[in-house]
Amino acid sequence: MPSNTTAPPAKKKGRRARLIVLVLVLALVAGIGYGGYWGVSTVRGSFPQTTGTIRLDRLSGEVEVKRDAYGVPQIYADTEADLFRAQGFVQAQDRFYEMDVRRHMTSGRLSEMFGDSQVDTDAFLRTLGWRQVAQQEYDKVLSAETKKNLQAYAEGVNAYLKDRDPADVSAEYAALAFSHDYEIEPWTPVDSVAWLKAMAWDLRGNMQDEIDRSLMTSRLTTAQIKELYPKYPYDLHQPIVDGTGTNGSTDGSGTNGSSSSSGGGSQNDALQGMQSQLGALSDSLDEIPALLGPNGNGIGSNSWVVSGRYTTSGKPLLANDPHLAPMLPSLWYQMGLHCRSVSATCRYDVAGYTFSGTPGVIIGHNDTIAWGLTNLGADVTDLYLEKVSDTGYLVDGRTKPFTTRDETIKIAGGGTRKITVRSTGHGPVVSDRSSELEKVGQKAPVGNAAPDRGTGYAVSLQWTALQPGKSMDAIFEINRAKNFRQFRAAAEHFEVPSQNLIYADAENIGYQAPGKIPVRAKGTGTVPAPGWDSSYGWKGYVPYDELPYEENPKRGYIVTANQAVVGAKYPHLLTEDWGYGSRSQRINDLIESKIKDGGKISPDDMRTMQIDNRSEIATLLNPLLLKIDISDPYVREAQKLLEGWDYTQEPDSAAAAYFNAVWRNVLKLAFGDKLPKELRAEGDCINVRPADPTGPVDEQNRLVRECGQRDADSAQPDGGDRWYEVVRPLLKNETSPWWKTEANRTDQATENRDQLLARAMEDARWELTAKLGKDVSTWSWGRLHQLTLENQTLGTAGPDFVKKALNRGPWNLGGGEAAVNATGWNAAGGYEVIWVPSMRMVVNVGDWDRSRWINLSGASGHAYHAHYTDQTDKWASGELLDWSFGKAAVDAATKDTLVLKP
Repeated sequence: MPSNTTAPPAKKKGRRARLIVLVLVLALVAGIGYGGYWGVSTVRGSFPQTTGTIRLDRLSGEVEVKRDAYGVPQIYADTEADLFRAQGFVQAQDRFYEMDVRRHMTSGRLSEMFGDSQVDTDAFLRTLGWRQVAQQEYDKVLSAETKKNLQAYAEGVNAYLKDRDPADVSAEYAALAFSHDYEIEPWTPVDSVAWLKAMAWDLRGNMQDEIDRSLMTSRLTTAQIKELYPKYPYDLHQPIVDGTGTNGSTDGSGTNGSSSSSGGGSQNDALQGMQSQLGALSDSLDEIPALLGPNGNGIGSNSWVVSGRYTTSGKPLLANDPHLAPMLPSLWYQMGLHCRSVSATCRYDVAGYTFSGTPGVIIGHNDTIAWGLTNLGADVTDLYLEKVSDTGYLVDGRTKPFTTRDETIKIAGGGTRKITVRSTGHGPVVSDRSSELEKVGQKAPVGNAAPDRGTGYAVSLQWTALQPGKSMDAIFEINRAKNFRQFRAAAEHFEVPSQNLIYADAENIGYQAPGKIPVRAKGTGTVPAPGWDSSYGWKGYVPYDELPYEENPKRGYIVTANQAVVGAKYPHLLTEDWGYGSRSQRINDLIESKIKDGGKISPDDMRTMQIDNRSEIATLLNPLLLKIDISDPYVREAQKLLEGWDYTQEPDSAAAAYFNAVWRNVLKLAFGDKLPKELRAEGDCINVRPADPTGPVDEQNRLVRECGQRDADSAQPDGGDRWYEVVRPLLKNETSPWWKTEANRTDQATENRDQLLARAMEDARWELTAKLGKDVSTWSWGRLHQLTLENQTLGTAGPDFVKKALNRGPWNLGGGEAAVNATGWNAAGGYEVIWVPSMRMVVNVGDWDRSRWINLSGASGHAYHAHYTDQTDKWASGELLDWSFGKAAVDAATKDTLVLKP
């Protein structure tokens, strides 16, 4: 589809009629494809102008916007202010609806767009107070220079919005108009800052694990829960840095927090009365839009950098692919920001992946250095149980008053809801935000009354992101850094979310762990702490100079893939809930296999590593499955698929399909059916022996019928690499109690490992027969493991014809959970792809025009635009696109040029 070359200002007259026409056209196009010219041209009314000239208020000089064949813009300006004004304008052209939804989400105002269905979500988000913290950052913490950049960006966004009706900005607004009139508000600098709070929320660390461990106490013993959260396997999976993390030095001065108290008897007693509160809190978390990834899986990512002594170019190579929730449009927006003449007054020459709504580049390279990000996973959130009364909350035997504020939630179409947000010294009382908490804590051993919730404990949240910080400063400082010293200085301001930062310049590679990471006076943050005992409070943060870093390690490469950052002797507790290192160790092994005996790594080798599909759990489990004596010929037919399988999970692999189905059923039988309903997937109903003898009882089996309550994307057991480490030792213990299962109407009870494996193989055979057909030769992993890209608002909750108009897919994918090609799925919920490598890049340091990249979808957020999903097919097949950076390369790749004039 050719680029739109005109952008006339929208006219107000006939607004309602035109909106209805647009929605009907969306339905028409959804039904018959691109249809006739009239339908497509009407939908294209909101497409951006990408050629010709546009005059923009407040520009001081001419700006060029050069787009390549995939619509990726490279911006050239003479001043920093003009550069960020143009960035705001261009991102609004392509992605303003996405930006608008984000700012309503971060401020707890989704109800203003989508009605009363979002009131509870807004109430929870208002309780967290992201917008208030963002305002405090802008008013009191961020540098004057950062504020200028944010203001310039906002001016550019507002220049685009000027004189446009919502439907002329994006077609989704036309659908909203059916229920209410909606007016777009001007963009503000705080709108940009608040988005970093959403990013921090989804990268917050072990909060879900903290809840899950507590909920497990209703059915499992302390020893059993410990088995389900094994220690990090340092003997199998190496951490990111050697020694204690201070550039490889080792002092043995700590035990990674293992000497800290686990909480004491009063804490454990309190947890026995917290099932309803924490279950309802978990439900509330599921309702919050998971913009970066499903709540239960933990956000993953891969990044690694290889020294020039091991590369074909003689200079470092850097790869990054953050694993986030699939969405349409992609979370990322590719862009270049170039001062025509780099000087002390115009310092930016940078390109990479940006967030729509936020100025600067988040991941990428400038003309000197490159960097990437993965989630460190530091434990920066703690839940506190609070003893409450009608006058406040208890601390060390004394009652303190709540800090309160009133919030009014406006609802589309009319109406409001008022809430009161209560906070303790730890933070907001998050347990207030669920209707299920009106009668909670009945069994909690505390006599204090909570006037608006019944009796028992409240739950408050302490989180580093609820304190004003300088992360926005860090983005601009990293964009301008020219060496590792400047990079580390900038990283000190990257306070939340805590990330693994990898670095490369032409001669050096490096790593830095930044972030505000709390030091606990008592406890390890693995379960909710007793808020009435001040000894469980935070006593500061790990000093930045004592956070792990490396520069030019002897091994010649650095791998970060959410594994443990440091060894067990590191003197500070960063978390006890690391990722378990399957992906990181596979990457380490792939690098080692290439460089042994003097081998060199090429850019294409880096790309091949990114799409490595090998299943780590298959290497452990598959040999045992092949030894099981299967008598049923239909199950034996499926078992034969595993003979000779190389453990790779290609889309067309029947063996991968069957193995993953077996793994899913092993987890369900051994663990899932033993977990409380609050952790199991919604609709997963089983007969179990009651934890509480109340409720309906199956008269035949004398068992309680319990159905799972959790969203399928965050249910347990999710099948990630924590479960690999749970199962690994059990495979050697053939009579472990975990292998024992109850009989049901169709299956006998199992007493040992091989009986359970046999039952899982049978269950998997019939499950796939129902899903893929009786003939195993037609099975394929990709048919089970599909990706559908959904518009994150109307594409998930709108009418069917709107969903069809806005969503795309499915794609049959390879890869899998905890593979390097981490197309994640939740074994408790199904095989659908729920998180993905949201982009991939391989940076050729120093020879920037030989770098390559890809996005999950495309540059445009406009349905039916040529660049809506034009990168997805290549992304799915593991391809990368050329990434032009230098002026000559950009000019050669340019297809459209737009000139912005004062």
